[in-house]
Amino acid sequence: MDARDLLLEAALKVFAEHGTRGATTRRIAQTAGVNEVTLFRHFGSKDGLLREALASSKRAVAFVDTHLPEKAVDPEAELTEFCRHHHQALFESRSIIRKCMGEFEEHPETTRNACQLPVKISDALRGYLERLRAAGQARGDWNPQAAAAMLMGVLFNDAMGRDCMPERFPYSEREGIKHYVAMFLQAIGARKTVRRAGAPASPARRPARAARAKTTASRP
Repeated sequence: MDARDLLLEAALKVFAEHGTRGATTRRIAQTAGVNEVTLFRHFGSKDGLLREALASSKRAVAFVDTHLPEKAVDPEAELTEFCRHHHQALFESRSIIRKCMGEFEEHPETTRNACQLPVKISDALRGYLERLRAAGQARGDWNPQAAAAMLMGVLFNDAMGRDCMPERFPYSEREGIKHYVAMFLQAIGARKTVRRAGAPASPARRPARAARAKTTASRP
């Protein structure tokens, strides 16, 4: 990993622990194992480094990869895959998200890019839902943008509250996502996909089945 990537990763780690004020250039450089001159040479300032770290890190790129197909085949499987991926990204980034939300009013320019990531995800989900309804796989008079916000909202609530309010979530993450998707599909009038015996699973389910098969085969 080169110095630039080391600084980006270090900036995220220090920001998550200490916030904007505590994320000094000296502390970030020490965490990255480089000198401060290298930090300024690559990013110009602490704010420049933090803005880029929050917007273009590997974690941010993974965060906006929704895994939603252009053409829906199995809405239940596809939305479950979306929810699992998005929930995992939220949960792994919860410290950074909390810091960004808590510091937005004081440091809007630094945290704005990170706060825009959910907009990209919402747009992708809205487009998927519009295509779903256009293809006759969902029915009813509902607003796609509001529907996307509803599903993303419940995932955000779960990911942000699961560790600090465990009593609110007596079910596992996997069970919760199963419930959320089932209720969401019912709300948008989505038709449940019925597969014939022996029919191949949708692309969203193939990796999970392949992984289970590989695990089973490796057991003594």
